[in-house]
Amino acid sequence: MKHLCVIFDLDGTLVDSEKLCNQAFIDLLPFINESVESLILRYRGRKLALILADIEMRYGEKLPRDFEVTYRHRVNELFEFYLQPITGVPEMLKTLEYTACVASSAPIAKIRKALNVTNLSHYFGDRLFSSYEVGSWKPAPGLFLYAANKMGFSPESCVVIEDSDVGIQAAYSAGIYALKYSNEEEVEEQNHVFSNMRYLIKRLDKIYLIKCDRS
Repeated sequence: MKHLCVIFDLDGTLVDSEKLCNQAFIDLLPFINESVESLILRYRGRKLALILADIEMRYGEKLPRDFEVTYRHRVNELFEFYLQPITGVPEMLKTLEYTACVASSAPIAKIRKALNVTNLSHYFGDRLFSSYEVGSWKPAPGLFLYAANKMGFSPESCVVIEDSDVGIQAAYSAGIYALKYSNEEEVEEQNHVFSNMRYLIKRLDKIYLIKCDRS
């Protein structure tokens, strides 16, 4: 195993969950008059408590005290029926020769559910880290630093794979190189952005060789 730890985000990086997570808001809150796409752009990578506070502020509606429980139940239902891995992720993980883990802002139960439903759990085992166990949410670096430490790697020997700007910021604040996954057009103009998971390993191999040359 090559000495490089790949720290994967979950939502929008390994699993195509962001549409489902935001669809749950629309399903449960009829006063929301925005599209799923606009909610994704606004809330990608954000802490749920901050999202709920923003919804209350923007719409002038007080959410029920148990709304988070109701929301997570609805997300769980949507995951069960509709959740799929990001295109190319299963093939990429099957040939990945680097140590890998998942570090997500989601609760551990949601991480496990998503990986189980998409048949990705065996690639990570118990190497799962949640902001809820660390008490640190992106863009703060705490989650990624915790994951690197638990995996036995220095930040310099890790690479974070993210789909959100707050996640990229968290990685850089932790001193970890990051690659951003995006399905938008013309993203290849930026060196740290890629749009096809099937080619991720080639990018990682280049990073690994550069790190070896510097050591």
